[in-house]
Amino acid sequence: MGVGVERLRSVDLARVAGVSTQQIRNYEDAGVLPRAERSPAGYRWFTERHRRALGTFYEVRKGFGAPVAQAIMQAVHEDDLPEALNLVSASHAALHEQRLNLKSVGEALELIARQDRAAPALPRTELRIGEVAAHLGVRPSALRVWESAGLLTPQRVPGSKYRTYRPADVRDARMISMLRQARYPLPHIRPILDGLRESGSSDALRAAVADRLAALTRRATAMLAGASHLHRYVTGD
Repeated sequence: MGVGVERLRSVDLARVAGVSTQQIRNYEDAGVLPRAERSPAGYRWFTERHRRALGTFYEVRKGFGAPVAQAIMQAVHEDDLPEALNLVSASHAALHEQRLNLKSVGEALELIARQDRAAPALPRTELRIGEVAAHLGVRPSALRVWESAGLLTPQRVPGSKYRTYRPADVRDARMISMLRQARYPLPHIRPILDGLRESGSSDALRAAVADRLAALTRRATAMLAGASHLHRYVTGD
């Protein structure tokens, strides 16, 4: 340690961060902090660089989450900047993918809302597979495929192999049919159906999607701020 460099004890750094001294030691062991020098008596000596590393970790953690923030700081302190940048890029890519998925859900909801207004009434409360297929204009085999994919759960007539579809089942089948016509893959349809079942209506799910998009925007802003702090730490600005 050079002459004139301020030395901080574990307790000093812990006091600045508002954590325990054990947490400071844990951070060093995990690579969140660079390795500290030791005094002749074996005590850790920290410097302003460690204080900046700790502040950077807290800012990066806000947007990227603790596990990724720890991995980023560890890579930086192992002089593996490419890996740190890969972790940053992967997090941004994952966030972008979530945005695209939510956009897809929103578009599907608008499609469902338009089609629901023109949906014909059911002839009765329980229908057989052939009747549902005719009602929707699809083949019975399509309904079986959707059931195998876990998207439909029709009831079985006791003592027989016949399926019966209640109004909620027909509603789900109609939504699946509409989304399939719009070229939605089956795996992308499941979260839409689950969301509608949980929220109870397309309006409620639409509100949930809007809330989730707002949360992603907040996270993206936090990631931007965290990346700015990381840049300053890496470049020494």
